[in-house]
Amino acid sequence: MGIAEVTLTRRELIAILLGSPALLTTGCSTVPHLPPAGELLGQSLEIGHRLRDGFRWPSPDTDQWQDVGVVIVGGGVAGLSAAWRLKQNGCEDFVILELESQPGGTSRSGRCELTPYPWGAHYLPVPLPHNRDLIRLLEEMGCVESLNPDGSPVIAEQFLCRDPDERVFVNGQWIEGLYPSLGASNDDFAQLAAFRQEIDRWTAWRDTAGRRAFSIPIRHSTDDAEVLELDKLSMAEWLRQHEWTSPRLHWLVDYSCRDDYGLTAEQTSAWAGVLYFAARLKEPGADHQPLMTWPHGNGRIIEYLASQADTRLKPGIAVTRINPSHENPNATLEVLAFDTASEQPIGFHAKSVIFAAPQFLAPRLIDGFAERTGRSADPFEYGSWLVANVHLRHRPRESSFPLSWDNVIHDSRSLGYVVATHQSGDDHGPTVLTWYHPLCDDDVKAARQQLLKAKWSDLADVVLTDLEHPHPEIRELVTRLDVFRWGHAMIRPRPGFITSRHRRDAAQPDGRIHFANTDLSGIALFEEAFDHGLRAADEVLVAQNSRPSSLIPCR
Repeated sequence: MGIAEVTLTRRELIAILLGSPALLTTGCSTVPHLPPAGELLGQSLEIGHRLRDGFRWPSPDTDQWQDVGVVIVGGGVAGLSAAWRLKQNGCEDFVILELESQPGGTSRSGRCELTPYPWGAHYLPVPLPHNRDLIRLLEEMGCVESLNPDGSPVIAEQFLCRDPDERVFVNGQWIEGLYPSLGASNDDFAQLAAFRQEIDRWTAWRDTAGRRAFSIPIRHSTDDAEVLELDKLSMAEWLRQHEWTSPRLHWLVDYSCRDDYGLTAEQTSAWAGVLYFAARLKEPGADHQPLMTWPHGNGRIIEYLASQADTRLKPGIAVTRINPSHENPNATLEVLAFDTASEQPIGFHAKSVIFAAPQFLAPRLIDGFAERTGRSADPFEYGSWLVANVHLRHRPRESSFPLSWDNVIHDSRSLGYVVATHQSGDDHGPTVLTWYHPLCDDDVKAARQQLLKAKWSDLADVVLTDLEHPHPEIRELVTRLDVFRWGHAMIRPRPGFITSRHRRDAAQPDGRIHFANTDLSGIALFEEAFDHGLRAADEVLVAQNSRPSSLIPCR
């Protein structure tokens, strides 16, 4: 019997989500002390499940159709970036159809009287010089003070994560940084140094064309066989190949994989794992690129991109079918949709479509997709995440290293929390903590079902049980706790997927339907979604005989 088929007790749910050690600090009561207010949030399940189950939607009447140059399906980072690129090149005849009431996908955010706060992605590393398009966007947003001679941006100080930026709770106290150095042996430090030396080696590596081994966006990375071989094994196997056995090093690498990919080191492709550490180093021996952040995380970038789309962004519109013309490839595409507010069908005749939704929806929404392309969405695996925003009347007491922007709990399956008010510079008084938990289960379907089945009270208790470990008084400080369940949060780069034909072919257009999403890269990073959005827009501009500002190859 799977975990989704049974009703779990409080202690069983805590053990599944946080691990058995969390039970040591959990009381025996079956009625936990819960916050006075809170809400259970998530993606639009009813519409999504209708799409999954093949529900037959009503057809629009004749007067419910509109003619448009480009329909963009999905208002996440990729869709909004595609719109930004089209507008840059003088193409303003487009609409963005977004199922949710708010755009942004996993970069969306929320707001309370005190502060905005993220519901997903919450930082952006300062881009390296080769990522000129992203630097241009940041310039438009007013984040760049100047450019260095090599083209790298000088970011205005208020947008850089201020100190202290990170700490980890280990052995009963907070220490600076993420490496759990407290109690580490000489051998632990020696293995950490050897690991960093190997990462520096990959950072310095260049192929015969001068390309780096690992670069973001990944289309700038080499396709040399020596590097791609890493995709055949897991990150944990790669560590063992090097005979690195330090539990502290293994924890650091495992945490990093869970943080960026929603996978453990045992589950993560070594190619993706090494990329995490090497791609954001400007040169060997350098620190990782500084982080940009806002109170609402990457929701600030979403706000800007959405403002550029203006009224062309249509929230609350569910695309139900895309019908290419099989008889006449030059005929317009039919895009059928459903207005969730008016509960009326609507239709669009489009010259081109940018499909900026996840790949698992392509066979369900695009008529004849599998037969025409020979492609399957089955190899694309999506992990679930649990995110909570915990509103506090004042900060927890601190007796060791002070509250930081990123706060990680060593003996937890969660990723810890970030502090929404950190950039304000006010380290006292009320705040909002954004807590993250990737569900790294091998059985993604069962984990997703269990997450979607859980009640607010169950999940709120899990969050507070985790936070009680470093903050015993946390339940007395909470005024509100909202929980967001991401059922299909992000693509998971398991071994073999990055180099697979399935991923490589997924970005190829299907006639005048062009694809853009992070899952086309196999890693769910803002930079990848942005890059695919620009590429898809460039393909449309070329197809419509417009001139793109630059042309991004499909890879």
